[in-house]
Amino acid sequence: MKSPVTTTLPMLRILLGSQQTGLILVILLLGAVLSIFAGYHVDRTTGELVNNFLNSRTLMQTATDASFFVIMAVGATMVIISGGIDLSVGSIYALSGVMTAMVLRAMAPEAPFAVVALAVVTCVSLGVLCGLLNGLMVVGLRVHPFIVTLGTMWVFRGVAFVASEAESILVPQPLTDAIKLSFGSDALYPMPMIIMLLITAAGAVYLSRTVMGRHVFAVGGNVEAGRYAGLRIDRILVGVYVISGLTAGIAALVGSSYYGSASCADATGYELYVIASAVVGGASLRGGRGSAVNAMLGAMLIVLIRQSIRTLHLDQNYEWVVIGCAIIVAVVLDQVNRRLTARRLAGADRSVTV
Repeated sequence: MKSPVTTTLPMLRILLGSQQTGLILVILLLGAVLSIFAGYHVDRTTGELVNNFLNSRTLMQTATDASFFVIMAVGATMVIISGGIDLSVGSIYALSGVMTAMVLRAMAPEAPFAVVALAVVTCVSLGVLCGLLNGLMVVGLRVHPFIVTLGTMWVFRGVAFVASEAESILVPQPLTDAIKLSFGSDALYPMPMIIMLLITAAGAVYLSRTVMGRHVFAVGGNVEAGRYAGLRIDRILVGVYVISGLTAGIAALVGSSYYGSASCADATGYELYVIASAVVGGASLRGGRGSAVNAMLGAMLIVLIRQSIRTLHLDQNYEWVVIGCAIIVAVVLDQVNRRLTARRLAGADRSVTV
């Protein structure tokens, strides 16, 4: 019979060595530093001294900002796991948001339920359609996904510019009311975070509990081996781009509803934040490795870095420097981890042979 000590120590070692634990510790550490150095202000309504970072409003706003990245990052992580890349997610966001706002304005449904239902169907359908187009071109043209999605990034953004004539379009009030449904009297809006958690949970279940999810890892790990194993590579690749477009469409629905308008300039540069979230969360750009939960933690860490620069009143130009350094550190750690794992496996093989 094993003693409690011998069973607890390996579990503790696994817990401390896991990437999720490391990300959570870094987020908590950064939050603690911000709480200490952010300073205080006097709340106008209550007259109480409030920490500039550690208060419900700032924390909720930070989590809301993260939710848009997280929703897109879950889909984009699946593309990265499959060995691809999707640079068009920000443009899909803009196109889906603008076209949905235009459809709602043109059809002008009156009932709140009809407004929400039409917005969901339109936004999600556009996201899926854009993702399907990406997937079919990647598979059909046999061109590297970087080139295909770089092109569609400009095409989707351009169509959004032309369709909206570069003007911001207001979304109907019932849609904003639905996404800003408050459960308290303090005007805190948890719906974006609830949707973020649902999408993350769905992505985690898909990747870890379904056959299709395991096939995505198999294709990203070794596409030729997957082909010899009889996997339908083309269908799997098209599927991950469809999911990436779907999540970008959902993020557009949540984002344009939350801010009350959609513009062709929305989500400019989001593709870099989304890819950075996946990479910082441990997804390998070589494919075969990644996690929806880690992508969520990576996005939260990046948003927290942005928030720290604002809260500490630092020059915002440093935001790009810090996030770039975070990506480099994440990639270097990934390389070190790969080499250590390879050496450990090689050592295990030699011991078995001897």
